[in-house]
Formats: sequence, C-alpha cells, structure tokens
Amino acid sequence: MTMRDKQNPAGLISLSDEEAVRQLVTGTVFDLWRIVNNLTKLRPTKRDSYRVTIFGSARAQPGTIAYTETKRVAKALTELGCDIITGGGPGLMQAANEGASEADPGDARKSVGIRVALPFEQSVNPFVEQGFEHENFFTRLHHFVLASDAFIVAPGGIGTVLEAMMIWQLLQVHHLEKMPFLMVGRMWPGLVAWARDEMLSFEPPLANAEDFALPQCLPDADAAIAVIREHHARWLHGHAGQNG
Repeated sequence: MTMRDKQNPAGLISLSDEEAVRQLVTGTVFDLWRIVNNLTKLRPTKRDSYRVTIFGSARAQPGTIAYTETKRVAKALTELGCDIITGGGPGLMQAANEGASEADPGDARKSVGIRVALPFEQSVNPFVEQGFEHENFFTRLHHFVLASDAFIVAPGGIGTVLEAMMIWQLLQVHHLEKMPFLMVGRMWPGLVAWARDEMLSFEPPLANAEDFALPQCLPDADAAIAVIREHHARWLHGHAGQNG
C-alpha cells in the first residue's frame, strides 16, 4: 500500500484533481459499455413472430410510387404473419407502418416504430402501434438488429444509407447470419456496383468479392415479398421444430 493509499483508504477523488476525475469517468463509461455489450448477447430461445425492418426515406409523400409500394410490401408481409418495424417517422416509415396497421388493425404488436429524438421530427407517425424511442442513432441501430429477422431497404437518403451500411457490415463480419438484406429499387444497384468496383480495385483489395453478394438488389416490391415469403416459410418450419 502506498502512502497515498494509506492517507485515502476509501479511494475518494477530489474534484480538484482533474486528471483523476477524467480517468474515473472514462473508466466508468467503458465499464457501462461492457455491461451493455454483455447484456445484448442474450437471445430468447425462440421468438413468437417473424419481424421485418423496413428502412426508407422520411421525405417521401403519400401518393408517390415509393410510398404506395412500401405500404403494399408491409401490408402483404403482415398478412403473411410478419411484424413490421420502422424508424417510426414520416415518409416511407409511415407507409410501412400504415400497411401493417391496415392489414391487422387489431394487433398492437404488428406495427412497430423505433424512433430517435430529432428536433425536426417531433412525433411518431400515427400508424405506429408499439413505439420505442432512443436518444441517439447508435443504440437505435442496435435495437433494429436485435429485433429483426430480415431487412428491406427502400429508397432513401443519408440516414437510410447509414442503416443499410451497418447491416451490410454486420453480415460481412458474421455478427448477423443468413438474414435477408434486400435493397429494393433502382437507386441501390449503382451503390453496390461502385463499392465492388472501387474496393476490389486496390491491391490488396479492401473487401472480399463475396461481400458484394450480401445485399440482394431487387427491382420491385413483388420481388421483395417473394424473398421474404420463402425465408419466412423456412423460419416457420424451424419454429415448428423447436416447439415439437
């Protein structure tokens, strides 16, 4: 035991000792992160419902093709037995929640919104039946990952690209396994082609060739519904096996 320890056996830190305070705060924050990371390793042995997260633009307006098609996808998947998860805001998020709510208005679990607090989006869209709110994007994105069995990326802006890239990276490093990652519409094949061409042009390459097969670029809503229908059927078969 040092002389300092003998003089301060309780290990108390004076606020005037700025370096010691900084070290304590930094260490405490890292300890909290470790606790959160450990808790997020827990998974239920089985899930009662298959959940599809739909990412997409907050700016799309009702009546546009993107809005109508996103609503149609969500409605069809809800009728199939899926829950629909969105960011809970306006635009294509609202379209997806509207489709889910319209398909099954009596089940409050079917239409889910996971929001982030933003100054320009003051309220959750009116079709969210079960809502969650996060203070920052990072915990919100992690919530999407924990809650979902499949991901559909509709047309969107920078926020949608951020969400899509996170899912892509988690699939790449096998933190997610064998989950549909569907990029729907004409804007996505060019992004994937750019990433493939640029990253593989370096020596050594900046990614593996198989990484660019992880996102499935699909032309329209019907193609997305077909892929989810097939994956959902396999999920149901596995779920029945667990119950048996």
